[in-house]
Amino acid sequence: MAHVKLFDIAVARSGDKGDGSNVGIRARTPELYRFLEQNLTAERVKAHFHAICKGRVDRYEVPNLLALNFILHDSLGGGGTETFKTDAQGKVHGPALLHMEMDVPDALLPAK
Repeated sequence: MAHVKLFDIAVARSGDKGDGSNVGIRARTPELYRFLEQNLTAERVKAHFHAICKGRVDRYEVPNLLALNFILHDSLGGGGTETFKTDAQGKVHGPALLHMEMDVPDALLPAK
């Protein structure tokens, strides 16, 4: 088992719509997708974003793309036009999620 950041095993893309953000996580291999499907839960993502995500987190599986899509409700302080936050945009949530740390079986990690 190795303690790694999510960016070691996945890539992300994110954006915003109103007061919510959308974070897509794509596993680097089918085996890593199955691992993330079991371990990267909506609850875990909600805990990672506890300081900014005031609403629920929904997760959608997209197995044909080896991806998980998360919707973070009430995570932008009202959205870009309604908040006093200096950069209330969901584009930063993808890279932020990639900094989450996880314990991953060594056999799933890329060879170095």
